[in-house]
Amino acid sequence: NEAKDLIRLCEPGIIDKVRHYIRNGDKMFEVDEFRSENQGLILVEIELDSEDEAFAKPHWLGKEVTGDNRYYNSYLATTPYSKWK
Repeated sequence: NEAKDLIRLCEPGIIDKVRHYIRNGDKMFEVDEFRSENQGLILVEIELDSEDEAFAKPHWLGKEVTGDNRYYNSYLATTPYSKWK
């Protein structure tokens, strides 16, 4: 019963992704490769000590999406990347 109660608290939708870890210099990048309805979307996260901390940006790093709620798991679960225009 407790498990069923917890499931009812969950947001709708499923996020299917594989996380990879890539070290670049002294930083670890978390690379999320999405699957299913979010196939084709790859997001990269890095933990910095401060907002203005400099770090070596690998050539494969794309545009900054911090703060864009379309890339939050909660949004992707209900509005999959494959349905964006």
